Amino acid sequence: MREGIALTAFTERGRKLASEIAASLGGTLRENTQPLAGWTEESFLSCEALVFIGAVGIAVRSIAPYLQSKAADPAVICMDEAGRWVVPILSGHLGGGNALARRLAALTGGEAVITTATDLNRRFAVDLWAKRQGMTVLQPERIKNVSARILRGEIITVDCPQPVAGAVPELVRLGRDADVVVSYRTLTGGALQLVPRILTLGVGCRRGTGEDTLEAAFRQFCAERGIVPESVERAATIDLKQDEAGLLRFCASHGWPLRFYSADELQSAPGTYSASAFVKSVTGVDNICERAANIEAGEKLIEKKYARGGVTFALAERRKDYDWSWQDG
Repeated sequence: MREGIALTAFTERGRKLASEIAASLGGTLRENTQPLAGWTEESFLSCEALVFIGAVGIAVRSIAPYLQSKAADPAVICMDEAGRWVVPILSGHLGGGNALARRLAALTGGEAVITTATDLNRRFAVDLWAKRQGMTVLQPERIKNVSARILRGEIITVDCPQPVAGAVPELVRLGRDADVVVSYRTLTGGALQLVPRILTLGVGCRRGTGEDTLEAAFRQFCAERGIVPESVERAATIDLKQDEAGLLRFCASHGWPLRFYSADELQSAPGTYSASAFVKSVTGVDNICERAANIEAGEKLIEKKYARGGVTFALAERRKDYDWSWQDG
């Protein structure tokens, strides 16, 4: 998971500005002795944003070898050493580059040079909306098709399973047969899919189960049940698993917080669950994965127990309230 802002500058005045920005926003400044290529590679892979104080050409050539996609790349900003012009050159929306450029311009008294068409025309930006609502854009290459239609003055349809609070943006309507679909289920067709991260994975496993075994079972579980893996936001299990190294690594690799519940807490969960006398004899509770998922998410089980290779999974959905907030400044 990327964290923090990395800054670099190439003149004394630029380094002074970079130091002031780092102090204000909590960033780190490249040492003069560190090669630019190495710094860029390391920062591109680990940081939320890179800020180059210098010529745009230097920034472009530096980041070129590491570009992947608008869904994966960090924000990259280029500024002049006076802080007059602040230019987001990569990941303006999903990476937060435009918003960061505005913050930097406010700090320096300069101007953010925003070139994104939807921003300039103050039109609904579906990728910004997804980011604000905590959704993952599953096919980022389809964003341009949706934005192009809006910029041509055409209405787009959004299919969202939950109510969306606030005034519906101009040229947007809610409905079926949509251009944009909000769903954690695997879909077919040409719509842009936005995946809400609202699912809790309940986990049970034999002692000593490895990370690779858990990962393989998880991928198979998602494939068989038609779940987009990116929709999972956290995991839960019984407290007997607190020292399971494979389980801890599996959850950490996905960036999921892992919550532990006692057997009594799990057994007292309201609802009807798949029961196993053997599991109860070993752990004190008749089902771990379903009960853990339901307690953690708030009692809306959407996928009952799945078992494979000594691993059990279940999924529960957390309620999520959506609104039409999308503008980043």
